This record gives sequence, C-alpha cells and structure tokens, in this order.
Amino acid sequence: MVAMGLWRALTQNSAQTQETAEDPNLRGRTYVVPFARVWDEIVSMVESRPRWRLLRADEASGLIHAEASSRVFRLVDDVRFKVKLDSNALTRVDMWSASRLGKGDLGTNARRIARFCRDLDQRLGVDG
Repeated sequence: MVAMGLWRALTQNSAQTQETAEDPNLRGRTYVVPFARVWDEIVSMVESRPRWRLLRADEASGLIHAEASSRVFRLVDDVRFKVKLDSNALTRVDMWSASRLGKGDLGTNARRIARFCRDLDQRLGVDG
C-alpha cells in the first residue's frame, strides 16, 4: 500500500477530482450555494493566493484556468476548475492540477486540490 503511494508520487504529475475518487479529498464538491457565489469565491481565492495567477475565467462555460508556482523552484503548474449546476440544480465544483515539467509531483497537485477545496468549504461556510 505504501509502495503504491510512493510509486504514484514518483510517476504521476497531475491530479483531478472525480465523484468516485478513492481519496475523499479528490471527490470535488457539491454545494447548496448559488452558482454565482461559488464562482465569485473561487475567482477571489485564485486572485488572492500567493504565487497564483488567474489566466481566464469564463462564467458562461463555467471554466477557470490559473497558474500556480511552486514555492522553492518556482515551477509552474496548470490549475483548472469546472463550476456547473448538477442534475439537482446544486453547484458542482471539480478541479484539475498538473505539473508542466517532470514525471512525478510527489503529491503536490493532490495536496493543492485538497487544500483549495478545504479553503473553499470554509469560505462558503459549509462542511467538506
């Protein structure tokens, strides 16, 4: 089990949320919060995070694209969000984060997603 986690950290350089993800931190979020509020919070969070840069926010398509730089080597990673209403008219947020360089991210992208989702939950005042 530990060996699989280490192998994944050394060979995968991206992470994304999925409703059926094994890791609960990577299941994305569904909120009983209006789309506009969730959207505004995500954009605000991206713009206020150190070493992050908002590249594109298209509310009509529900897509946000940003860059995040690593603390030490300043390597740039791509971060994308998809915000939409699900079949129950609840606001669904999914996230994808990927390193531009290297074959393994040592879990950086998964941690970035987990941290962002936890912070978004807090900003929206909901339990994750």
